[in-house]
Amino acid sequence: MTDFTIASFNVKNLIGPGREYYRFQSYTPEEYAWKEDWLADQLLSMNADVVGFQEIFEEDALRAVIDETNTRATALNAATVPDRAKRYHRKVIFRKLEVEPYHDAALAFASNAADTGTPGQRRPGLAVLSRLGVAGPPEILQDLEEPLEIPFKPLRGLEGDADAGVFRLRRLSRPILKVRIPVGGRSVTVFNCHLKSKLGEYITPEGAGFAPEEDLTHYDPLGRAMGELRAAVRRMAEAWVLRREIVAEIEAGHPVIALGDFNDGETSVSSEIVAGERPFRNYAWMLRHDATGPGDRYTAEENKRITGAVERVRLHAAEKLFVRKSLRDTVYTAAFGGVLNSIDQIFLSRDFHPDNAKRIGEMTYFSTFNDHLTDGSHPEAPYNKLASDHGQIMAHMTLF
Repeated sequence: MTDFTIASFNVKNLIGPGREYYRFQSYTPEEYAWKEDWLADQLLSMNADVVGFQEIFEEDALRAVIDETNTRATALNAATVPDRAKRYHRKVIFRKLEVEPYHDAALAFASNAADTGTPGQRRPGLAVLSRLGVAGPPEILQDLEEPLEIPFKPLRGLEGDADAGVFRLRRLSRPILKVRIPVGGRSVTVFNCHLKSKLGEYITPEGAGFAPEEDLTHYDPLGRAMGELRAAVRRMAEAWVLRREIVAEIEAGHPVIALGDFNDGETSVSSEIVAGERPFRNYAWMLRHDATGPGDRYTAEENKRITGAVERVRLHAAEKLFVRKSLRDTVYTAAFGGVLNSIDQIFLSRDFHPDNAKRIGEMTYFSTFNDHLTDGSHPEAPYNKLASDHGQIMAHMTLF
């Protein structure tokens, strides 16, 4: 058996000091030093074999965090792990205390296609860090070779030439990074993503300095709602693009782990698009697609075949598998307005599901690093803008 851990880590706007990433937003040298210190400490605490990072503006800044983590890991091991001259060095506790540095780890970075480097108008990318290495070159998906067109059919009573419209997607808001991780004599395909946020999308008129909806002194509730609608449609379209890539990998026989910042909960529409639909309890109850009468239902054999087809390409949330295993419900990765929720996910293909007799492995534990989370609603824990505004999640995996 082979054990490994895989984590998702939204670092919140990682970029070097004095570099304006969003309008009027940058880090002083002192702020950057604090952020690098916190990130290295968090990465050290996680001690994950594979980490998917989001909101990386510059690869050099991430490498600096990794270098600092390596320095701390080496110092920590020297202080806590006895050398072979000590008769007690074989005790299991010291194997648990040891932290493996990332000196020989592979790092794949995906810059944002929309990032021109213009100060104040930067766009974040993604990265995957792997102690296990990577098999083959990483793949980056953001600009679509063929635009995704989502046509809408006319509603009933408006058939014929009535135009129901179409949504066209040419570029994802952030890249999808695909890497194959060699582990236990197998190759596991890992997708790291950061889907469109819930922040509204507003259109700036030609020649104007800002969109009318951004002027909160003239609050436009319908315009703001339209902005949220645009963001939601884009996020769901991006989720479908990711789903297409996931299905292709599963169809090719590759185990899949999809992780990242989905900007939505595990039961949201966009997350369900990524994971795939849940099978109906019994398709033999369901009216056939080609029914000619009220008794035309799917047969028992068809029910079994349909259920198998749905389950084969479905992903399962590691968080939910853990809650089922442990009877815990304390997983959350974001705090806003006093509300705790989970918008960062790790999804596993059925290759790791405990109910699958042909599984190649399973998740044995699920860790959440969220003690730092606060949105300022708690007076004893004021918000710190330099730490991440996301909790980190990590799945402990065993391959058979």
